[in-house]
Amino acid sequence: MRTLLFFISVLTLSGCSVSHYLNREIKKSSVFSQQHTGVSISNLNDPKTLASYQDDKYFTPASNTKLFSFYAGLCALGDSIPGLEYLEWGELLIIRGTGDPSLLHPDLPHSKVFDFLKNRKDQIFYTPFHFENKRFGSGWAWSDYNDYYQAEISALPVYGNIARFKGEASQAYQVSPHFWKKSMVFDTTASGIEREESQNLFHHSRLAVPQGLTQDVPVHMSDLLTVQLLSDTLKKEIKLIHIPLEIDLQTVYSIPTDSLYTRMMQVSDNMLAEQLMLLYATANKLPLNTEKAIAHAIEHHMSDLPDRPVWKDGSGLSRYNLFTPRTIVALLQKIYKKVPRERLFKILPNGGKTGTLSNLFKQDTPFIFAKTGSLSNNYNLSGFLVTKKGKTLVFSFMNNNYTRPTSEIRKEVERILTGVHDKF
Repeated sequence: MRTLLFFISVLTLSGCSVSHYLNREIKKSSVFSQQHTGVSISNLNDPKTLASYQDDKYFTPASNTKLFSFYAGLCALGDSIPGLEYLEWGELLIIRGTGDPSLLHPDLPHSKVFDFLKNRKDQIFYTPFHFENKRFGSGWAWSDYNDYYQAEISALPVYGNIARFKGEASQAYQVSPHFWKKSMVFDTTASGIEREESQNLFHHSRLAVPQGLTQDVPVHMSDLLTVQLLSDTLKKEIKLIHIPLEIDLQTVYSIPTDSLYTRMMQVSDNMLAEQLMLLYATANKLPLNTEKAIAHAIEHHMSDLPDRPVWKDGSGLSRYNLFTPRTIVALLQKIYKKVPRERLFKILPNGGKTGTLSNLFKQDTPFIFAKTGSLSNNYNLSGFLVTKKGKTLVFSFMNNNYTRPTSEIRKEVERILTGVHDKF
């Protein structure tokens, strides 16, 4: 009897000690003293919280939002991305985009859509009639239009909706696609490559891009530009037509879904996350509209989360997004049930090894598999933690409204979560 009571007491204390450790370390931390902090830690398959600190409060999630887009994709897509929908009409081929970002994307595998279009002998027409989105997400900063992380949203992205500039010797540079070479403007006042806000004129100084470096600049997309880029690359004319296609269409699949998920998670690619929500819309026969896709995903797949998400875009660029730590933990538990562990941990950044966590949690064997989320004055980390005892925990550690350097916040999060790994 005494032995039984002893083991019960040990189990009880160990369960409470994670909570005690977490609250003690947060409260005594000078780094966290003037910010908003929320943490939630649970076991893999247990809705009951193991440890928490303000986990019912709403925080700006930044790129932790991509976890929600990822789960939406898991609920809607199979092993391959629907890359294009089309209608054969006599000798005409009418195509429309699905939101798939992979066509000629410089960092994704070769898309089968390219081969499909290249090999067709028909006259090809492109219709964007079902696209209802704006080029930017709700709450995005308009002044970031020139920054690599804010590529525009479109129905049928081409080349990732960016122009890629690479520095070479002798102060030269290359631009891909070469289509943009004619749009370069020499400007001694420019720093790097600066696109004009309302048109695709790229100003550059003599030292446009230093040798060996790359600068991606978002392109100001339009339906006309989409067909121009396709025509130029395919070496055949693609024409623009605005007609609805309200009948069953055939589909061309482009790339494996995991190649999109992995790239999106590892480098926190905003463009892929935004387009993923349009792919979700396509899969559910909705117009290409982020707001409608999000509403559908919440109603059909996330209505059981502890706190209703305030979810505005696919990537987390919007500061209108608001999630609670305990809701992110519940979402991660749902993700874990859908994706085999080995596959999931390959998709997520691994502490000390891959992606946005390659310089954090450095140990011989990774124990953190998680998604970062950063905006100015915001740093969040949510994912899975494997303890020294081999137990897998689910966590969300959210930090908002701090004025310290983000590097200090990251180090403190690393210190506390490493303590959970070592002690429990």
